Amino acid sequence: MATQSDSHSSVDEFASSTASRAQPRARALLKPLTTKLWKCRFEGFENIPETGPAILCPNHISFLDSVFTMVHAGRQISFVGKAEYMDSWKTKYLFPALGMIPIDRSGGSKSEGALLAAEAVLRRGELFGIYPEGTRSRDGMLYKGHTGAARLAMKVGCPILPVGIIGTREIQPPDTVMPRFGLECTIKIGAPIDVSRYRDRADDHMVLREITDELMFEIQALTGQEYRNVYATKRAESIPTDQAVLNHS
Repeated sequence: MATQSDSHSSVDEFASSTASRAQPRARALLKPLTTKLWKCRFEGFENIPETGPAILCPNHISFLDSVFTMVHAGRQISFVGKAEYMDSWKTKYLFPALGMIPIDRSGGSKSEGALLAAEAVLRRGELFGIYPEGTRSRDGMLYKGHTGAARLAMKVGCPILPVGIIGTREIQPPDTVMPRFGLECTIKIGAPIDVSRYRDRADDHMVLREITDELMFEIQALTGQEYRNVYATKRAESIPTDQAVLNHS
């Protein structure tokens, strides 16, 4: 019978396998290609720390969001991706080799393994990317964030970087196969959110909600998207939408 330590060991091994040599090679190949095929603008990338762990949290409007962020981050970064990618021979091996951590989006215990793998990535001092909305926005609006990034940041003690992506929805809208070339996109990285200031409230369950609402506020400021205070899921109407009061002092 597997012990808890065995489980954590297997998670660590899986997370380590995502830190593949394939990603630096892919960056070297794709970085000049993306800037030739599209008119890309990058702002705030100096906010990415040169070393040490950090969580990048972009809005999610296109499949290309992960690609562009990974290619231009300049450091090894692992992103969560939907577990359905593991069902296709086209993506089953390629995406994990490039740093994808598959996550079961039904939530609960099924998502826990991905978060443990993400924790292992951060404890190795690498970057981790997660979409706080949980899924792509079908209408281009910004939706309420889930608290996974805040929980990881509090546990590991690393900063959260809000990321605003503009234009990729026009390049490759949801459910389309081929991107359109020659269009513009912008990726903005905001100032880090330092969760250490919440240490004296670590036992307050509203802290995760407060951090997440602050994160979504910062993403909205970067993108200018219209914000909807519901989750971007089919169950959106049934999920409470209580929002913590943001303190920007």
